[in-house]
Amino acid sequence: MLNNQNQKAGDNSQQLQADNMVFNIGIDEKRAREIYQEMNMQLRNDYSKEALIIANKRVAEFEDRLLPKMEAVDGALEAFADPSFQLLLVEAQKTAASTERTADYDLLAELLVHRFKKGSNRNIRAGINRAVEIVDEISDDALLGLTVFHSVSNFFPLSGDIQLGLDVLDQLFSKIIYSELPKGNDWLDHLDILDAIRVNSFGTLKKIEQYYPEMLPGYVDVGIEKGSDDHNKAIKTLEAASLPQNILVEHYFNSEFVRIDLTGRGQIDSISLERKFKIGTQTLTVPLEVTLEQKNAITSIYDFYKNDDTIKQENIRKFLDEWQKREHLKILKEWWDSISNTMQLTSVGKVLAHSNAQRCDKNLPALE
Repeated sequence: MLNNQNQKAGDNSQQLQADNMVFNIGIDEKRAREIYQEMNMQLRNDYSKEALIIANKRVAEFEDRLLPKMEAVDGALEAFADPSFQLLLVEAQKTAASTERTADYDLLAELLVHRFKKGSNRNIRAGINRAVEIVDEISDDALLGLTVFHSVSNFFPLSGDIQLGLDVLDQLFSKIIYSELPKGNDWLDHLDILDAIRVNSFGTLKKIEQYYPEMLPGYVDVGIEKGSDDHNKAIKTLEAASLPQNILVEHYFNSEFVRIDLTGRGQIDSISLERKFKIGTQTLTVPLEVTLEQKNAITSIYDFYKNDDTIKQENIRKFLDEWQKREHLKILKEWWDSISNTMQLTSVGKVLAHSNAQRCDKNLPALE
């Protein structure tokens, strides 16, 4: 991490910058473990001899989960020299000593890694500190429900291919739905008490059949009718911008239409182009930068989409048919549509849910 401050240090001095957690101390894995044990020494007087045996075993297991995760992140071990991180580490050790749920050790480790990555954001830091405190208090089903709710709200496929996009979602929820989803409202009350969510009993959640088509409009929008004047205009627009025509693909739900191969307009900035060259028997692929003019050209093609609500509703119906063919998406829909109240995740709930989701799937992006 860098900032705009200039720092100078004399010979043999150590440079510290606490606000962005940047250190030049040289903490290796061995020293990190020593610091871990030094922090743990503070807890030993809090337990009886009998309890200390159990606590030490649990804290040692947490150490074995934490250190490899920290070591895998570039520069993360340096956080062990930060006083605020050390205080959080003590709290995490207390929580680890208090919980018999082994998955909590991984969850605590993810929270501390997240503390290193996003520790300069005080709002996130406060959420992480509170989340560490309640890991041993949150019930299994409430944590699962919180994680699934967060995942529905934050993780979407990038592929414009409808089948592939739904497969990606199904694979994600196959990992995140690791147990039976909670029923009723007790889990919501539990999360509210722990300050992980705010429940609003006056609103209702959008059903899956409304929510996902709105979040992935590129899958269900009508598109451009093949052979129409608008289709010809769209092709000419692509040609004028030196863009390939395969940006337009046949609509999966209606073969009489074509659509831009994206989940929606918001994905235009993610478009990448490439050019292939044949060199002897080998093919060389060179990435090409998409210019602002080309992005504007793609955006303008949406103006050629046909506005026909009857066709769109039929696309949504077919979208839901495809959704129901996938085991975990079917489970998700049944559960989500049964939730009677709306809720808002607090900063505590967000970091807790996201860390648990990353515990389930290491490929998920970091929380922004």
